[in-house]
Amino acid sequence: MRTPASRPDPRRRRPEWAGRNYVLLTGAAVITALGSHGALIAAAFAVLETGGDAGDVGLVAAARTLPLVLFLLVGGAVADRLPRHRVMVAANSLNCVSQGLFAVLVLTGRADLWHMMVLSALGGTGQAFFNPAAEGMLMSSVSGEQASRAFALFRMSMNGAAIGGAALGGAMIAAIGPGWVLAVDAAAFAVAGALRAFLDVSHIPERAPGGGLLADLRDGWKEVAGRPWLWAIVAQFAIVVAVIGAAESVYGPLVARDSLGGARPWGLALAAFGVGTLAGAVLMMRWKPRRMLLVGTLCVFPLALPSAALAVPLPVAGLAAVMFVSGVTVEAFGVAWMTALHQEIPEDKLSRVSAYDWFGSTAMLPVSTALAGPVADTFGRSQALWGCAVLIVVVTALVLLVPDVRNLTRRDPRAPGVHAGSASAGLPGAAADKAAGAGTMADTTATATTTGTDTAATAPTAPTAGTDTPTGPAAATDTTGSATGSTAGRAPGA
Repeated sequence: MRTPASRPDPRRRRPEWAGRNYVLLTGAAVITALGSHGALIAAAFAVLETGGDAGDVGLVAAARTLPLVLFLLVGGAVADRLPRHRVMVAANSLNCVSQGLFAVLVLTGRADLWHMMVLSALGGTGQAFFNPAAEGMLMSSVSGEQASRAFALFRMSMNGAAIGGAALGGAMIAAIGPGWVLAVDAAAFAVAGALRAFLDVSHIPERAPGGGLLADLRDGWKEVAGRPWLWAIVAQFAIVVAVIGAAESVYGPLVARDSLGGARPWGLALAAFGVGTLAGAVLMMRWKPRRMLLVGTLCVFPLALPSAALAVPLPVAGLAAVMFVSGVTVEAFGVAWMTALHQEIPEDKLSRVSAYDWFGSTAMLPVSTALAGPVADTFGRSQALWGCAVLIVVVTALVLLVPDVRNLTRRDPRAPGVHAGSASAGLPGAAADKAAGAGTMADTTATATTTGTDTAATAPTAPTAGTDTPTGPAAATDTTGSATGSTAGRAPGA
């Protein structure tokens, strides 16, 4: 017989693991995902409406990518040195201002290419500081055996908001124009920043004075280098994110134009990927594999399927099915990766480790997308796509040779002496979905390779000046409303 004390509190409307910080972080992330994914489309149409072409859209995107890569490591060190919520609010404020100015220039008809490039660079700088702080804050907001469920729900909320934001943004652009959609995105950053200002960081111990920024970066590198499973998977995703970015952002729209009937079938494939990420998140809310990194790494193999499907190319139905499967598996990897970082990395170093993860996973993306065209011209598009698929399979197989990847196990947080981030460096378990990312940056280069009527259809995937969307196994874990979000699935969004 249950006593009154043992009955659940009927007034409690959320699970015990969904604390105040978790609710605030998830709510703010959903708000900015809705705004940002509509702004992804609006920014590209804004460039085109000013007389720009696909190359101009690519320049605006490149202007955002460069500071993102350059400042990631600094952003991680700053996020571990200062209160993370303040770094997040400051980054949101910068994104709000940059997007607001972008909107005003577009609405008044005064937006020149250099204006949009400068504002994009400001947005990329804000994201470089936001991403490591957001990931560290999210991981410190959950604890216990339900951490993986919390991460899965967070990612499912983000993916759902991304799909809804893209659909809503497209409809709003048709009805009221891209400038107002950019203004809505700026407002979303303002609301999200206000919510994040209420985050409680009293449970996070104050950091002792350190030896400066360079010393912090060295400490973060030691955490990465001392864990073979960590640096092996980051190195793996440097290649995985790069080749998927080229395959699905550069080659995908071209294959759709030449063989599948244009942008509409490609949009269907991307929608199937988005649905797959939702299904994967639901799966990972119920499934908690013991060898989480082994399962997560095995789930990377299907990420080669979209490249192979485009190389054939498969009919639209087959491509959509492949994209759905890759969406499911990228979420499985993403939750496993976040759970591994949450379990193994000390709380005071989470943001620095996250920054190295993001940096390693995105550094090669601009190179791969820039080389995609010349490689296809030299070897042929189909051969280049088969090469992308083979590279994903080979590097993933090599990662499985690392014992820590195969052996890292989920620990029971209720066991005596066990808590998140308590593992010794390099000792898996007792002794991580990243292909994100790539999404927001890789999508931009797809626009530079399209021509004719498909240019306007694919260009809208380019990121805006203030898109607060993550990349990693960092990019990998990100979904951006495009297939390249399949890069692996992880990071917390805006």
